Amino acid sequence: TLFRSLIQKLTEDAKACERKARVALPECEAAKTLQAARRVADDGIGIPVLVSPADIIRATAEEAGVDLTGMQIADTSDADALEELASRFMDAGKPRMLSAKGIRRKLKNPMWWAMVMEELGDVDCTFCGHVNTTGDVLMCAQMTIGLAEGVDVPSILALVETPGFEGPEGGVICFTDCGLNPEPNASELASIAISAADGVRSIMGWEPRVGFLSFSTKGSGAGQSVERVREALDLVHERRPDIDADGELQLDAAIDMAVAAKKVGGASEVAGRANVLVFPDLNSANIAIKLVQRFAKGAAYGHTLNGFAKPVADSSRGATVDEIVGDIAMLVLSTR
Repeated sequence: TLFRSLIQKLTEDAKACERKARVALPECEAAKTLQAARRVADDGIGIPVLVSPADIIRATAEEAGVDLTGMQIADTSDADALEELASRFMDAGKPRMLSAKGIRRKLKNPMWWAMVMEELGDVDCTFCGHVNTTGDVLMCAQMTIGLAEGVDVPSILALVETPGFEGPEGGVICFTDCGLNPEPNASELASIAISAADGVRSIMGWEPRVGFLSFSTKGSGAGQSVERVREALDLVHERRPDIDADGELQLDAAIDMAVAAKKVGGASEVAGRANVLVFPDLNSANIAIKLVQRFAKGAAYGHTLNGFAKPVADSSRGATVDEIVGDIAMLVLSTR
């Protein structure tokens, strides 16, 4: 029910967007892609753009019993269309990491076709990952769309909903980075925080308050990880002074006003009211999210890759159609 309530909110918010986002879906050999696309179209979440050879799209649709009405098709077996797309990509006046020959070869893969379309503005976002590996998705996004300004690394945020938790945004809070960077350095940690702040602002409509977590609160402990967190905080203030961020903070000082009042000397916009929690490394983020799921029966949600110049999602291989639809709703909201 928790999972459903957050998904329902994301789905309703996506439906309410005045301009319908065009969602590129390149993994059309999977029945789940087309079943999710049908729901996205029927529910008014976005406009599915199916990116694959047209005969594969039709065969999968027939097998899955999916009507393709109201969906757009980008036929990747069309040699003329490939040539035109490759030329537009190379002639867009931006430095490219691939040669003209290289991009023509890559465009034989529908995921590359989809992200080149996104880079050129033909679609608004790309959803993939339940067929392609995370490594392949990241490589493709990096070489076509590229990272946002001021960001060194892509990252993943999770929206975590916990029974009985009452934070500044109700029962939901953001954890980051929950999936990609094992031991981020200070600059990477700053990137992760900036990306998450921008992500929750567009997806959830929150005014982000970023708490950098540690075993120490404002000098109560010492160590290399504490130094790294402090340095990351300074970099966020330098790169993005518009983002409210504070640290280093123990978890209770980040989310509990009474504890913050005791532990944090001086005024803080964030302490006790953080809605984005930045973990010092993937170890702590992964353990924390699983503790919440197992002990507190919480739900964690989100496969949108943060940090790219345009929105891309890397779905879980085992995702259900329901989960894919929820992920697409979240992706659509990140285009706002």
